Amino acid sequence: MDQRLWVFAYASLMWEIGFDPEETQSAWISGYHRALCILSIRYRGTPEKPGLVMGLDRGGSCRGLAHLVRKGEEARVRALLDERELPTGVYHPLKLKTRLQDGRTVPALAYVAKRDHEQYCRLSETEAARLIAEGLGGKGRSYDYLECTLKRMDELGIHDARLKRILVLAG
Repeated sequence: MDQRLWVFAYASLMWEIGFDPEETQSAWISGYHRALCILSIRYRGTPEKPGLVMGLDRGGSCRGLAHLVRKGEEARVRALLDERELPTGVYHPLKLKTRLQDGRTVPALAYVAKRDHEQYCRLSETEAARLIAEGLGGKGRSYDYLECTLKRMDELGIHDARLKRILVLAG
C-alpha cells in the first residue's frame, strides 16, 4: 500500500483545500457517509447561534476526493489541517482505507465525527435547514458552505438529494 500522505476530502476540503496537492483523484470510502452532523460554533456559526457543517458519520459509504500531499510537506500540511479541523475536538483524525479512481487503495487521513461530542447532532431536514439559514461565523455563512459543497459535488457527479433539499429549505 502507498505510504504517502493522502487526505480524504468530503466537504470544504473539496473546494477550499488550503494546500497545493501533488495529485487529486476521485475517491471512495466505505463505512462512513457525509452528513450535516456538526454544530459549527467558530467557522460557520457561534456558540450562541450555531451553524451546521459536515462530518463523516458511521455507516454507508462516501465519494469525495483524495489529495496527495507533496513530499516534504506532510508535517506542515498535517499541522495546518489539524489546526483547521480540530480546534474544538469534534473530529477523530483517522487513516481510512480509500479507493482511488485509478484503482489503487491507499490510507487517507479523514476527519470523522465524534458522536459523543457536544457539537455532534442528528437533525431533521427542517431543523438542519434552520441552522444552515441562520449560521454565520468567522468563515462566513453555513448556507454558503453547503452551497459550495453541493456545487463541487455536482461537478464531480456526486448527488445527495437530502443535502439539496436542506439547501432549498434554507434558502
